[in-house]
Amino acid sequence: MDNKIEQLSQIINESNKVVFFGGAGVSTESGIPDFRSQDGLYHQKYDYPPEEILSHTFFVRKTEEFYRFYKDKMLCLSAKPNKAHLTLAEWEKEGKLLSVITQNIDGLHQAAGSKRVLELHGSVMRNYCTKCGKFYDVHAIVQSKGVPYCECGGVIKPDVVLYEEPLPERTVREAVDDIISADALIIAGTSLTVYPAASYIRYFRGKHMVLINRDQTPYDGHADLVIHDKVGEVLAQVNEELRTKN
Repeated sequence: MDNKIEQLSQIINESNKVVFFGGAGVSTESGIPDFRSQDGLYHQKYDYPPEEILSHTFFVRKTEEFYRFYKDKMLCLSAKPNKAHLTLAEWEKEGKLLSVITQNIDGLHQAAGSKRVLELHGSVMRNYCTKCGKFYDVHAIVQSKGVPYCECGGVIKPDVVLYEEPLPERTVREAVDDIISADALIIAGTSLTVYPAASYIRYFRGKHMVLINRDQTPYDGHADLVIHDKVGEVLAQVNEELRTKN
């Protein structure tokens, strides 16, 4: 492991444009459950499958049931940024990191101080009225009883991408542009099985692709460096190595 930490620190030192592409495994160390692991939300029992509850159709037809699940399982507001979030924010501030591309919706990268965060699946921190478009913060959802309504009478919807909904075009375009321009791409905490997000890494044409994940992924064989461990622990160790060298 020490050798791999040294390799990754060297890659970061030698690169001018590092892009980080992260998934649920980046936030699990903050206590936020993922979806697809054995203990994830998709393996728990509800009146409806979570995939169905988190769909556009379900939101429209069974809004009250949607919000019962959403408030209970999707809002983890007590969670704090972990070593991964804090390290990435530090690297961005130092000019080592170009951007964070994330599949997560928890807002922890921004809470850690990251500025350029491209949220492919939206954020629980933003919400808007489906009638007039007025935006609300997450507290409007938490404080509402049942379905949250706008002062105009419209239903407030989380600014997250539900099943059956397209990913935000502008965010996708910026993410792909950053991946194309990167000379090093760090992919972490993702199984790379969620599409279309996982497909965007195919645009990478840079020098070094690094994979950090507890389990194997379909792209392990394509990476220059693969580390099977917790993301936060790995990044913190790499940061220490960088400090020693610099």
